[in-house]
Amino acid sequence: MDKIDEVLSRGVANVYPSKQELEKVLRSGKKIRLYNGIDPTGNTLHLGHMVVLRKLRQFQDLGHGVIMLIGDFTGMIGDPSGKSETRKPLTREQVLENAKNYKEQASKILRFEGGNPAEIKYNSEWLDKLSYSEVANIASLLTYAQVIERDMFQKRIKEGKDLFLSEFLYPLMQGYDSVAMDVDLEVGGSDQTFNMLTGRDLMKKMKGKEKFVLTTKLLAEPGKEKMSKTGDNFISLVDKPNDIYGKIMSWPDEMINLGYELLTDVSPENISPMNQKKKLAAEIIKQLYSLDAAQKAQHEFERVFQEKEIPSDNLPEYQITLRQDSGQASQPVNIIDLLVDSQLVTSRSEAKRLIEQGAVDINNSPISNIQSPISLKNGSIIKVGKRKFVKIKIK
Repeated sequence: MDKIDEVLSRGVANVYPSKQELEKVLRSGKKIRLYNGIDPTGNTLHLGHMVVLRKLRQFQDLGHGVIMLIGDFTGMIGDPSGKSETRKPLTREQVLENAKNYKEQASKILRFEGGNPAEIKYNSEWLDKLSYSEVANIASLLTYAQVIERDMFQKRIKEGKDLFLSEFLYPLMQGYDSVAMDVDLEVGGSDQTFNMLTGRDLMKKMKGKEKFVLTTKLLAEPGKEKMSKTGDNFISLVDKPNDIYGKIMSWPDEMINLGYELLTDVSPENISPMNQKKKLAAEIIKQLYSLDAAQKAQHEFERVFQEKEIPSDNLPEYQITLRQDSGQASQPVNIIDLLVDSQLVTSRSEAKRLIEQGAVDINNSPISNIQSPISLKNGSIIKVGKRKFVKIKIK
């Protein structure tokens, strides 16, 4: 597979109007301009963003012009894609604060310096300047039937949930980004297909120009939602290597092949699922940090989760005040209260369930009785599940 075949195939869901037409342009030697837009609804990028950033980097390596667009205008409104409820509006200050470290995070994947550097743009540059009459003119290019057919809008209507006009117009605003930047190609996750094709339609009607759309597969567990800032599968590009490694090792085996396809340049070997995930985790950390960081993360994982030793990282501490009348070096406490107060669990019911499942131990000794007080010494290590630890400090 040559470089053009790879950029148009690996991790790709669809190409509009067709892979063959885009391939013809790329093989002609023409250098195109392409972009991906990110609404700054949170302050960190994650592995879902990494999928698209890697695709941009592939085009960058082929000599094409890459733009990372920060949706500081659209981010205030909120993309309704995949949402059963209206997003909470954000202020301009909030979106700019969220986006302030995006370039640094994206630079783990994209080149912003040297030859053919990627650009960063903000869509408030043109959306803030549109007059009411201009918005009306652009809106006249889209029909009600064209927009309302969107599946998530239909779902909201059937459920009797509100659909605000700002959400209805969101595809128009995102679509206009392509026109304003006069790009040749937009790249994004397949969940953004509707918005990106709206931009393709606007480009044809406003500039008489073809805009290609390339959608990537979504990084998601089978039958579950894609990785997002609010999901329990969130892995940030700035998470510590040890945390990234541990989270990937917790992925179901069904995600292994997809992870390799979307997040690496290699293929899984014919080895056990555990070793495949170890290699996958290491490949991802190598890109975000270094080979040395990947090797250290693997060693730490094997030491803590396979050899059952205490993490070498600085553990979070939970402080207990020694009763003045106890006169003892240890402090008896209720295990349920301890787990909740130290924020190792979110509720008393969760604490009871985890204890009953044998998922709680103190200094490697499982806790089985939720009623009996336990005695904690200074430096005792509480472990919940596979990855949550806290160190007791008595004063």
